[in-house]
Amino acid sequence: MGRMERTTAVETTTATPDEPGATAARRPRWLGYALATALLWGVWGAFAGLPTQHGFPETLVYVVWALTMVPPALFVLARSGWKVRRDRTALAYGLAIGLLGAGGQMVLFYAVKAGPAYLIFPLISLSPVITIVLSFLFLHERTGRMGLAGIVLAVCALPLFDFNPAGAPQQYGLWFVLALAVLVAWGLQAYFIKLANTRMDAESIFFYMTASALLCIPVALAMTDFSQPINYGLSGPWLAAATQVLNAVGALTLVYAFRHGKALTVSPLVNAGAPLLTTVIAMALAGTVPGGYRLAGIGLSLAAALFLALQADDGAAPPESTEGV
Repeated sequence: MGRMERTTAVETTTATPDEPGATAARRPRWLGYALATALLWGVWGAFAGLPTQHGFPETLVYVVWALTMVPPALFVLARSGWKVRRDRTALAYGLAIGLLGAGGQMVLFYAVKAGPAYLIFPLISLSPVITIVLSFLFLHERTGRMGLAGIVLAVCALPLFDFNPAGAPQQYGLWFVLALAVLVAWGLQAYFIKLANTRMDAESIFFYMTASALLCIPVALAMTDFSQPINYGLSGPWLAAATQVLNAVGALTLVYAFRHGKALTVSPLVNAGAPLLTTVIAMALAGTVPGGYRLAGIGLSLAAALFLALQADDGAAPPESTEGV
């Protein structure tokens, strides 16, 4: 900003890499969750702005999103027997992940007020670069040639979906620093989600993500200008809830995608796939053809998704990163 598995600890396959069914059994897990995340976030992105357009502030949209995190959190906790890791490691990772995500969103509110959105969002979209570099250096993740090609194409595609060269020239002031802070926060969040999955169960990770989102509600309320007219009707908070639940469930499926797959491939696939779907839906609803930059982004994203999917057997995480502690 946030992957559904049905067991308390992640299952480990009994097939060895040399057995015929090993690759086939492992392939759908991370890829399925990653594609589910891209689908959920892509649809969410196409309609996420409607409540704000109807007079419901973005800060209150955040409050609604935090509340929509609760049902999927309760669902996966119930399926896992209501077990939540409470040790220091779990608390540290869980709160770091949650606060990086929620904190990044809070900083973004200030960034878009201080600077041009057409430059801020393309910059923030490069957050997977942080995740990829950290995963390469510290998790020692690697991929094949197709996977590498997919990563490069995805990273190139990311800023094109929101790029608008027609905007007036801007000086790099406070907004640029704030946008960089969001970029780093969300890049670190994805990395820590992957790192935490090597040390704790996914259900506990999502529990702490939800708790952190709820803890930041008072901050969002304090940032809200209640002196302005606010739409509390169906097209306000209720429409926000209908769209943000897609965001919340997507956050859950992302946790599981990182659990079963490499951050090196999951992050670019999700972050390129979601805006691709958003653009296609928006284009269909508006009955218009996007400009050259967005068309280029669509083409690069499709190629990236193809390469990453073809390299799917290499995207599975090694055994040590898919076993619960």
